[in-house]
Amino acid sequence: MNASTLQQELSEMASAEDFLHYFEIAFDAKVVEVNRLHILQRFRDYLRQTKAVDRTDYARALKRAYEDFVHSDALTEKVFKVFHRQSQGREVRIAVADIGRVT
Repeated sequence: MNASTLQQELSEMASAEDFLHYFEIAFDAKVVEVNRLHILQRFRDYLRQTKAVDRTDYARALKRAYEDFVHSDALTEKVFKVFHRQSQGREVRIAVADIGRVT
């Protein structure tokens, strides 16, 4: 499988479960249900860090991202920016009118 074929197949996936099934990674549905966005963001972060080039690299990055949340939780892992703000003692407020607005 070449890189463009892999990229095309990955672009058709819509959920964390799709990626986990594709890379044949056994997973606990409860862990994914609670952490799916965090897992996918961490997966993306790992891909960027390792400059993944083939299916094995991608599978390794996804498994690592999934396992981060098997052994930890979203508050501890602080994948998203909002968690970093909270850990710095800053109160985070989002106006209802701003939900879904691109800034």
